[in-house]
Amino acid sequence: MSDQHSSVVVKVGMLGDAQIGKTSLMVKYVENTFDEDYIMTLGVNFMEKTIQIRNTDITFSIWDLGGQKEFVNMLPLVCNDAVALLFMFDLSRKATLSSIKEWYRQARGFNKNAIPFLIGTKFDIYAGYAPEDQKDITKQARRYARAMKAPLIYCSASCSINVQKIFKIVLSKVFDLKCTIPQITGDDEPIVEY
Repeated sequence: MSDQHSSVVVKVGMLGDAQIGKTSLMVKYVENTFDEDYIMTLGVNFMEKTIQIRNTDITFSIWDLGGQKEFVNMLPLVCNDAVALLFMFDLSRKATLSSIKEWYRQARGFNKNAIPFLIGTKFDIYAGYAPEDQKDITKQARRYARAMKAPLIYCSASCSINVQKIFKIVLSKVFDLKCTIPQITGDDEPIVEY
């Protein structure tokens, strides 16, 4: 008589421009460390973290694609079989949000079914912005999130803001579980909308 212990792998792809904090977020989540001096991702980074829910081991297999244009040929590696795609931008650089359109378009070419998430990084920097700038960025981010039918989450790896929450929401969406994380909607707050 064996206890019904099962294990599932959840592949999550991270996409977005260079230097927006994809690797930092991944390492923060997996190892709970933050290092200012990550070397730029050359190609693809990959980490795993296993968590337990009830009787199931869930292994997050997190794939992080370098943001430089020359790595775009590795996009299929990151997108294929992913159940969730984190489209990431830097809240302190608006151009990185505009790039999401193209990342999204390309990723969807390889994977039509993954659940998209729109993730704004470096909330700690954004938090120091003037309210009208925050409003402006958030308005555009919400527009993108709506168009992608994606949750919108702001985070900061350096200040440990919403890092765990992102992956909890990913899980709830992937397995269709009730998510109990409170939504946060203020323009000047670390937004969690799903």
